[in-house]
Amino acid sequence: MPGATPSPAGELSKLFGRHLEAVCHRSAEALRACGYQALLVHSGSLLPVFQDDRTYPFEVNAPFKVWTPLAEPDCFVHFQPGQRPILAFSQPGDYWYKPPAPPEGYWTGYFDVRICADRESARALLPLDLGTTAYLGEAFAEFGSWGVAAHNPARLMRHLDFGRAIKSAYELACLREANRLGARGHLAAQRAFAAGESEFAIELAFLAACGLREQELPYNPIIALNESGSVLHYQVLEKHAPAERHSLLIDAGAEFGGYASDITRTYSAGDGDFSALIAHMDTVQQALCKDVRAGVDWREVHLHAHRLTAEVLQEAEIVTCNAEQALAAGVTRVFLPHGVGHLLGLQVHDAGGFMRSPEGGDIPRPEGHPYLRLTRTLEEGFVVTMEPGLYFIDPLLEAARADKRASLINWSRVKALRRFGGIRIEDDLAVTATGCENLTREAFRAELSRS
Repeated sequence: MPGATPSPAGELSKLFGRHLEAVCHRSAEALRACGYQALLVHSGSLLPVFQDDRTYPFEVNAPFKVWTPLAEPDCFVHFQPGQRPILAFSQPGDYWYKPPAPPEGYWTGYFDVRICADRESARALLPLDLGTTAYLGEAFAEFGSWGVAAHNPARLMRHLDFGRAIKSAYELACLREANRLGARGHLAAQRAFAAGESEFAIELAFLAACGLREQELPYNPIIALNESGSVLHYQVLEKHAPAERHSLLIDAGAEFGGYASDITRTYSAGDGDFSALIAHMDTVQQALCKDVRAGVDWREVHLHAHRLTAEVLQEAEIVTCNAEQALAAGVTRVFLPHGVGHLLGLQVHDAGGFMRSPEGGDIPRPEGHPYLRLTRTLEEGFVVTMEPGLYFIDPLLEAARADKRASLINWSRVKALRRFGGIRIEDDLAVTATGCENLTREAFRAELSRS
């Protein structure tokens, strides 16, 4: 597993043991509720490139990561309540590629580890009768002969996903370390931007500081210079620095133990007006962080973000009306079109964000806000991102110019700011009974104190 461990191995082992005990209990309850006696989870397989003998970079399945930080293809976890989980670990005999070493570390002692060469030998290491076992993962060539009771049963998966939102002490330790690695990478990226580097070179600085390969990151970094910051999921890494530098928006996270950080920062190359706007948005972001505590409806946090955005638009003279009018007319959605945050954990946009209960029903998004990824009431142990933004996105601006919102927008101001692209500031927050732990700000403070 890349990166330094967040705590001594013995302490991490104890945390993992308690975490696995909770996973076993939660899984046993879900199996009982859905009428199965055992669970079989696949890590996933290597996917071949069309008409080629190469494969795509491997991505481990999230339901497998619930059980183990292992990130190797064609491994299986078998769990039957009351028994130690079986880990069938795939170690192919090969000379084209280096086979993975048998797993070792703080977590392996909690499993019955069995080494296999392929899926066929993995099947021989599992219980003979899987007729009451639910299987989670993709089907593969020989899957039909394995005799499982159900393949990805929706009701069971819902039960399992619902409970994932509440993080154990072990998961929080992994998330803190993922944030520490991410903060280290962000600080290196900031230095590369200040030195006038290209988007590609900034990413290389981020990767080197994290000590991770790109395929080991939880998502491809968004590294956007100048007006490219207006593209929410900007996917280009320009290899040449622009003739003029105005701004950098970097959305990049790291991973530890299968758990992701998701961090965004925006920087100005020196323009005082844009620097002031970034500072204003940082104040907004920190005010929204203060909204976070157990019992809060996340939809209200999102709507509060729009109220605060309306105030920024008024104070920065981006609109010609007052904040209340901008909010009522939907002008804030021109400049903040995405949700203010989401669940975070084994996946960047973690499962279960809309679920009303494990048995069924989803909580709707507020009207007019179709891209919000979380609608649940916060509970102690949730980890969420907080990511308000303010962007100058041409298609949204042109749509507003063509309707009644046109008279409410200061177009000369928009023209002056468009070259900066946009602003997003994102932290990862662990929800407590009375507030939240800001995993990201703490990580930045720790890394800055080291330098």
